[in-house]
Amino acid sequence: MRYRELGRSGLSVSEIGYGAWGIGESAWIGATEDESVRALNKAIDLGVNFIDTARGYGESERIVGRVVRERAAAGDEVRVATKVPPKNRVWPAPDGLDPAETYPGAHIRESLETSLSTSGLDHFDVLQFHVWSDEWVGRGDWLETITELKQEGKIGLFGVSINDHQPDNALALVRSGAVDSVQVIYNIFDQAPADALLPACEEHGVGVIVRVALDEGGLTGRIAAGTTFPEGDWRNRYFRDDRPAQVEEHVAAIVADLGIAPDEIAETALRFVLSSPAVSTVIPGMRTVRNVERNTALSDGRALTADQLAVLAKHRWQRNFYG
Repeated sequence: MRYRELGRSGLSVSEIGYGAWGIGESAWIGATEDESVRALNKAIDLGVNFIDTARGYGESERIVGRVVRERAAAGDEVRVATKVPPKNRVWPAPDGLDPAETYPGAHIRESLETSLSTSGLDHFDVLQFHVWSDEWVGRGDWLETITELKQEGKIGLFGVSINDHQPDNALALVRSGAVDSVQVIYNIFDQAPADALLPACEEHGVGVIVRVALDEGGLTGRIAAGTTFPEGDWRNRYFRDDRPAQVEEHVAAIVADLGIAPDEIAETALRFVLSSPAVSTVIPGMRTVRNVERNTALSDGRALTADQLAVLAKHRWQRNFYG
């Protein structure tokens, strides 16, 4: 496993991190706690030292906390990031909201205390807001609360999870110096963060946590016309109507242009993200030991070539399947 610094924070994180939404037994159907625990432990065995969870991920914080505490007792240091949901429970944050509606200081503190109690941890290495709007820079009491929580040792760093497909909606925050890390959707289809956000993060020393590198499964080569998911699984909405057929067509074009095998698309997608020096870690969801072994093996220092990146630059596909 290779490691990168999270911005200029001094925190060293594995370039392959662990996205723990899928193990929360909520929106993703099929996860079991026993398998999730095995997957988490295998990831740590293979060098993963950064896990991303959230208050809104069902049982995820509890399961992550259980494993991290057990591993800490054995001498393993694992960094954990969690997220505070907006008080108004609106995802993503629309324009025009006052930060007093979304992240008042008392709500931030209460959510963190709940996360600490649920996980059994005494602090989080990164506390993130689960939605963000640049309209909140310089407004509200959220920054004072974050500063206090850092001073109290309950959190190490502060970050935000940027609204889906809105990378420029955190540029003012990045430039303000008030944030340590941002979490953003960045993948072969949505390359927009590379235009302005990633350069700004490099300039200002802000860490970048990449989510949805595999487009919720779209960039694995396993989504095709007619693909369905178990009843109650949120991906039935994400990949509804003719969207699986659209994904299949776009993935086939990438495979053909690169001259790779269809089963190499997931590897290529993760290597694409890691090709950016601004990226600190990528956090694919890994619900099985097999997924862990496959994804962590990519931290081998083997980069995509300039020619491959030039080909992939032509495969931007701007759309929002969350809508």
